[in-house]
Amino acid sequence: MNLAFISDVHGNIEALGSVMEEIRKDKAEKIFSIGDIVGYGPNPNECINALKDDADIIVAGNHDYAAVGMTDITDFNDYAKAAIQWTESVLSEENKAFLKELPLSSSIKKSGMLLVHASPKDPLEWEYVTNAGEADANFSFFSEKACFIGHTHTPAIIELSPEGKINFFRNGSEIKDGHRYIIDVGSVGQPRDGNPEAAYALYSGGAVEIKRVPYDILLTQKKMREAGLPSYLIERLSEGR
Repeated sequence: MNLAFISDVHGNIEALGSVMEEIRKDKAEKIFSIGDIVGYGPNPNECINALKDDADIIVAGNHDYAAVGMTDITDFNDYAKAAIQWTESVLSEENKAFLKELPLSSSIKKSGMLLVHASPKDPLEWEYVTNAGEADANFSFFSEKACFIGHTHTPAIIELSPEGKINFFRNGSEIKDGHRYIIDVGSVGQPRDGNPEAAYALYSGGAVEIKRVPYDILLTQKKMREAGLPSYLIERLSEGR
């Protein structure tokens, strides 16, 4: 079974469209969206509508909740605040209601998978999982074999061996018997690992692969300028940061 996992679309419909086209080529049987459909990018409504149609499960991210007043933006940087305020102003009432109803996590017990945007330890605190110590602190907070996350915008496959050793993989890994995993699927709409191409994860045949897809960055940037979004957010797309 091929399963596709996407996260951090951030209102980037060009990136999402390119990723969905690639996922169709993968013949993925299920598509899971792991939060932050909106924020930063110029097409929040279009991205929500596309995922309503195509995603089998959607969980909330901090920007999704922030755009509908369910997460405090006090600690957001000025660029993120400006983007959230703009996003809130353009979201349809239907899509605001949709975001408010999104769950923080979803367990797929049959497949041994948990979906949560930030961390299984405390989903509503929007903590990052970026290193071995943070990963180790989170493995005891879920019982499934694999927890799929986003939030960092940087893909990573974190493996916990039966002996308690933690290993990191960036591009892909076999999913081994007796091991457990935290899999950060990266960002569709705003990668931050130095590669500007959209990222998603494909689970297939006992292995997970981080895939990259080019998209029309210049068109997204043009739309962002026309919307008056911060230049910093526009420029970073070209650099994957």
